Amino acid sequence: MNELRKFIETIAPMDDSDWQFFASKLQKVTLKKHDILLKVGETENHLSFISKGIVRFYIPKVENDLTFGFLFENEFVTAYDSFITRMPSAYQIEALTETTLWKISHADLQQVYKKTTSGNIIGRKMAEKMFLIKSERELSLLSKTAEERYLDLFANRPKLLQHIPLKYIASYIGVTPQALSRIRKRIS
Repeated sequence: MNELRKFIETIAPMDDSDWQFFASKLQKVTLKKHDILLKVGETENHLSFISKGIVRFYIPKVENDLTFGFLFENEFVTAYDSFITRMPSAYQIEALTETTLWKISHADLQQVYKKTTSGNIIGRKMAEKMFLIKSERELSLLSKTAEERYLDLFANRPKLLQHIPLKYIASYIGVTPQALSRIRKRIS
């Protein structure tokens, strides 16, 4: 839980009483590799902090899943659209490795927003960060080639390339695994 407090302090200061209230609402969860955090059709009821592990966001398909996101240690994970609208999710979230999370429920987070001075600031800044990540991804898909998207991953998120199976990376940049092999061969 210390890593969560350190991470939150990088967003906005949180005094001890606010931290104690927030921490009292957290639940530690450990997931095995390939455990599903959220299935299609379920409503997201938690915001979670990844203290260890990697998760992916994907749309399950019969032949090849459509992977559209990855999150790592010291990042928040949630199906944010489902979390804020209280509607069923159109995608799934899966642990790609053994993963440890600190979870807070939607109802408890609303209490944190109401009863703490820093909760709303942290929530707003995290929502803004999620928006920027999503916007950057959309612009990349619309304006860059698959090779440029792969090179961007290589430059900006080298951890992703070290720990994620190539079939998921291929799906993430919008190509087949065979096309990714050709891209990797061409740039090496």
